[in-house]
Amino acid sequence: MTPAASAHARSRGWRTAQFGLLSNAALAVIKLLAGVAGNSYALVADAIESAADVVASLVVLGGLRLAARDADDDYPFGYGRAEPIAAAAVALMLLGAAFGIAWEALDAMRTPHGAPAPFTLLVLVGVVAVKQWLFRAQHAAGRESGSPAVQADAWHHLSDAITSGAAIVGISVALLGGPGWEQADEWAAVVAALVIAVNAFIMLRPAVHDLMDKAPEADLRERILHAARSVGEVRDLEKLKVRRVGATLFVDLHVQADAALTLHDAHIVGGCVKTAIRQAIPAVADVLIHMEPYEPLTESVP
Repeated sequence: MTPAASAHARSRGWRTAQFGLLSNAALAVIKLLAGVAGNSYALVADAIESAADVVASLVVLGGLRLAARDADDDYPFGYGRAEPIAAAAVALMLLGAAFGIAWEALDAMRTPHGAPAPFTLLVLVGVVAVKQWLFRAQHAAGRESGSPAVQADAWHHLSDAITSGAAIVGISVALLGGPGWEQADEWAAVVAALVIAVNAFIMLRPAVHDLMDKAPEADLRERILHAARSVGEVRDLEKLKVRRVGATLFVDLHVQADAALTLHDAHIVGGCVKTAIRQAIPAVADVLIHMEPYEPLTESVP
C-alpha cells in the first residue's frame, strides 16, 4: 500500500467510525423509546448496548486521531499504540455491557409482566438491517487500513445486530407462546449478553497481543526474510524481530555480509536491505539493520 493509499484507507476508517457514532446514537434513542412504549426489556437492554456503542465509537475516534499523529521526541515510534489501546477499551466496554444486560434481565424475571407489543419486532428488524450494513462497511475499512480499533468497532456493530436478533426471537416467542411465555423476552437478553461477552474476548485478544509485542504471523516473517535475501550481497540473516505499532510495523534484523566489505560498502548493503523490505511490505515504517561479518557456523534465521 502506497502512502497515499494508506492515508485514504485511514480517512475511510475515520469516516465510517463517525457515521457509526451518529447511527448508534440515533438507534439507542429509537430502541429505548420503542422498548419502554412496547414493554420489551430485550429492546431496552439493546438500547443500553447501543448507548455503550456510542461511548465505544468515541473511544475509537479518539484512538484514530491520536494514532495519526507523527512521531516526535516523546514518542519516537509514533502514536500507533493508541489503536490497540482503543480496541482493548472497546472490548472491555462490551464485557461491561454484557454483564449489565444479563444482570438486569435475570433480575426482571422475578417481576411478573405482560408480553411485548408486536410493533417492537418491526423496530428490531430495521435495527438489524442497519447494523449489518455498518458492520460490513466498517470491517472492510478496518481491513483496508489495518486498524485494530476500526475493526473492533465493526465487531461492536455485529454484536449489536446479534443482540437485536436475539431480541426478535425472544419477543416472537413471547407473543406466539401467549401467557406464561413472557420471560422469553428476558432470556433473549441473557443469550445476547453471552454472545456479546464472547465477541468481546475475541476482540480483546489481538489488542493484547499487539500491546505485548507478540511475534507476527509466520507468513509476514517469511516475506521479510525473502525481501532481505533478495539483496545480492546478503550472505545470511539472524535475529529477526518485528513489532506492530497500530497499523505499522518496525523490523529489527541482523544481516551478515562478506567480512572483506568496507564499512561504507556494508552501510550500502544495509540500506539496500531496508529498502527491499519496505518496498515488499509498505506497512513497515522502519527497519533497524545490524551488519555483521559472515560466519558460516553462526545459527541463522530459518
